Amino acid sequence: MKRLLMVWHSFTGGSEQMAKAAREGAAGEEQVLTTLQAASATVPDDVLAADGFLFIGPEALAALSGEMKDVFDRCYYPALGRVEGRPYAHLVCAGSDGSNAARQLARIVTGWRLKPIQDPLIIRTGAQEAADILAPKTIPEADLKRCRDLGAAMAAGLALGIF
Repeated sequence: MKRLLMVWHSFTGGSEQMAKAAREGAAGEEQVLTTLQAASATVPDDVLAADGFLFIGPEALAALSGEMKDVFDRCYYPALGRVEGRPYAHLVCAGSDGSNAARQLARIVTGWRLKPIQDPLIIRTGAQEAADILAPKTIPEADLKRCRDLGAAMAAGLALGIF
Protein backbone atom coordinates (compact mmCIF):
# COMPACT_ATOMS: atom_id res chain seq x y z
CA MET A 1 0.00 0.00 0.00
CA LYS A 2 1.28 3.46 -0.90
CA ARG A 3 1.31 6.28 1.65
CA LEU A 4 0.28 9.86 0.92
CA LEU A 5 1.23 12.40 3.57
CA MET A 6 -0.72 15.66 3.55
CA VAL A 7 0.92 18.25 5.77
CA TRP A 8 -1.13 21.36 6.51
CA HIS A 9 -1.18 24.58 8.50
CA SER A 10 -3.88 27.22 8.69
CA PHE A 11 -4.27 30.58 10.42
CA THR A 12 -7.83 31.41 9.45
CA GLY A 13 -9.34 28.11 8.32
CA GLY A 14 -8.81 28.52 4.57
CA SER A 15 -5.88 26.12 4.27
CA GLU A 16 -7.60 23.68 6.62
CA GLN A 17 -10.65 23.58 4.33
CA MET A 18 -8.38 23.04 1.34
CA ALA A 19 -6.51 20.22 3.14
CA LYS A 20 -9.73 18.45 4.14
CA ALA A 21 -11.02 18.72 0.59
CA ALA A 22 -7.80 17.22 -0.78
CA ARG A 23 -8.03 14.38 1.73
CA GLU A 24 -11.64 13.79 0.71
CA GLY A 25 -10.53 13.49 -2.90
CA ALA A 26 -7.72 11.09 -2.04
CA ALA A 27 -9.95 8.95 0.18
CA GLY A 28 -11.54 7.30 -2.84
CA GLU A 29 -8.31 5.48 -3.64
CA GLU A 30 -8.33 2.27 -1.60
CA GLN A 31 -4.72 1.37 -2.44
CA VAL A 32 -3.38 4.53 -0.81
CA LEU A 33 -3.20 5.24 2.90
CA THR A 34 -3.77 8.98 3.22
CA THR A 35 -2.67 10.81 6.34
CA LEU A 36 -3.76 14.40 6.91
CA GLN A 37 -1.45 15.81 9.54
CA ALA A 38 -0.89 19.18 11.14
CA ALA A 39 2.48 20.68 10.33
CA SER A 40 3.28 20.98 14.03
CA ALA A 41 2.85 17.20 14.47
CA THR A 42 4.97 16.15 11.48
CA VAL A 43 8.28 14.48 12.30
CA PRO A 44 11.05 13.04 10.11
CA ASP A 45 9.71 9.48 10.37
CA ASP A 46 6.42 10.67 8.82
CA VAL A 47 8.31 12.12 5.87
CA LEU A 48 10.46 9.03 5.42
CA ALA A 49 7.41 6.72 5.49
CA ALA A 50 5.53 8.64 2.78
CA ASP A 51 5.53 7.74 -0.90
CA GLY A 52 4.14 11.15 -1.87
CA PHE A 53 3.31 14.51 -0.35
CA LEU A 54 0.74 17.29 -0.44
CA PHE A 55 1.81 20.44 1.35
CA ILE A 56 -1.08 22.78 2.17
CA GLY A 57 -0.69 26.13 3.89
CA PRO A 58 -1.18 29.85 3.84
CA GLU A 59 1.07 32.48 2.45
CA ALA A 60 2.10 34.71 5.34
CA LEU A 61 3.87 38.01 4.67
CA ALA A 62 4.69 36.83 1.14
CA ALA A 63 6.28 33.57 2.32
CA LEU A 64 5.51 30.14 3.70
CA SER A 65 3.85 30.29 7.08
CA GLY A 66 6.23 29.73 9.97
CA GLU A 67 4.70 26.38 10.87
CA MET A 68 5.09 25.08 7.32
CA LYS A 69 8.69 26.27 7.26
CA ASP A 70 9.21 24.62 10.65
CA VAL A 71 8.34 21.22 9.15
CA PHE A 72 11.27 21.57 6.80
CA ASP A 73 13.54 22.99 9.51
CA ARG A 74 12.90 19.86 11.60
CA CYS A 75 12.69 17.23 8.85
CA TYR A 76 15.01 18.45 6.10
CA TYR A 77 18.32 16.93 7.14
CA PRO A 78 16.95 13.64 8.53
CA ALA A 79 15.21 13.07 5.15
CA LEU A 80 17.99 14.44 2.93
CA GLY A 81 19.22 11.75 0.55
CA ARG A 82 16.37 9.43 1.51
CA VAL A 83 13.26 10.71 -0.33
CA GLU A 84 14.55 11.48 -3.84
CA GLY A 85 12.10 11.13 -6.69
CA ARG A 86 8.96 11.07 -4.59
CA PRO A 87 6.08 13.15 -5.94
CA TYR A 88 4.59 16.22 -4.32
CA ALA A 89 2.07 18.95 -4.88
CA HIS A 90 1.54 22.25 -3.09
CA LEU A 91 -1.67 24.08 -2.25
CA VAL A 92 -1.44 27.71 -1.11
CA CYS A 93 -4.16 29.85 0.46
CA ALA A 94 -3.25 33.47 -0.29
CA GLY A 95 -4.79 36.89 -0.01
CA SER A 96 -3.69 38.12 -3.40
CA ASP A 97 -0.60 36.39 -4.74
CA GLY A 98 0.81 33.19 -3.22
CA SER A 99 3.62 32.85 -5.72
CA ASN A 100 6.45 33.57 -3.30
CA ALA A 101 5.26 30.88 -0.86
CA ALA A 102 5.10 28.50 -3.82
CA ARG A 103 8.62 29.43 -4.95
CA GLN A 104 9.96 29.06 -1.43
CA LEU A 105 8.55 25.56 -0.97
CA ALA A 106 9.71 24.50 -4.44
CA ARG A 107 13.20 25.68 -3.65
CA ILE A 108 13.26 23.79 -0.34
CA VAL A 109 12.04 20.48 -1.79
CA THR A 110 14.52 20.78 -4.66
CA GLY A 111 17.11 19.75 -2.09
CA TRP A 112 15.10 16.60 -1.39
CA ARG A 113 14.84 16.04 -5.17
CA LEU A 114 11.05 15.68 -4.96
CA LYS A 115 9.12 15.69 -8.24
CA PRO A 116 6.26 18.19 -8.66
CA ILE A 117 3.20 16.57 -10.21
CA GLN A 118 1.78 19.95 -11.25
CA ASP A 119 2.22 23.68 -10.72
CA PRO A 120 1.19 24.88 -7.25
CA LEU A 121 -2.55 25.32 -6.77
CA ILE A 122 -2.97 28.83 -5.38
CA ILE A 123 -6.38 29.80 -4.03
CA ARG A 124 -6.67 33.57 -3.66
CA THR A 125 -9.13 34.91 -1.08
CA GLY A 126 -8.76 38.58 -2.03
CA ALA A 127 -8.10 39.58 1.59
CA GLN A 128 -6.09 42.84 1.61
CA GLU A 129 -6.99 44.77 4.75
CA ALA A 130 -5.86 43.63 8.21
CA ALA A 131 -9.40 42.80 9.34
CA ASP A 132 -10.01 40.72 6.19
CA ILE A 133 -6.64 39.01 6.37
CA LEU A 134 -7.21 37.91 9.97
CA ALA A 135 -10.89 36.98 9.50
CA PRO A 136 -12.00 33.34 9.22
CA LYS A 137 -12.05 32.23 5.59
CA THR A 138 -14.64 30.32 3.62
CA ILE A 139 -13.20 28.78 0.49
CA PRO A 140 -15.70 28.70 -2.41
CA GLU A 141 -16.96 25.27 -3.48
CA ALA A 142 -15.41 25.60 -6.94
CA ASP A 143 -11.97 26.01 -5.34
CA LEU A 144 -12.56 23.16 -2.90
CA LYS A 145 -13.40 20.97 -5.89
CA ARG A 146 -9.99 21.84 -7.36
CA CYS A 147 -8.42 20.70 -4.09
CA ARG A 148 -10.46 17.46 -4.10
CA ASP A 149 -9.44 16.84 -7.70
CA LEU A 150 -5.78 17.31 -6.85
CA GLY A 151 -6.05 14.93 -3.89
CA ALA A 152 -7.75 12.34 -6.09
CA ALA A 153 -5.15 12.72 -8.85
CA MET A 154 -2.27 12.41 -6.40
CA ALA A 155 -3.71 9.26 -4.82
CA ALA A 156 -4.54 7.70 -8.19
CA GLY A 157 -1.06 8.46 -9.51
CA LEU A 158 0.52 6.81 -6.48
CA ALA A 159 -1.76 3.77 -6.73
CA LEU A 160 -1.05 3.30 -10.43
CA GLY A 161 2.70 3.87 -10.06
CA ILE A 162 2.59 6.88 -12.40
CA PHE A 163 4.73 8.91 -10.05
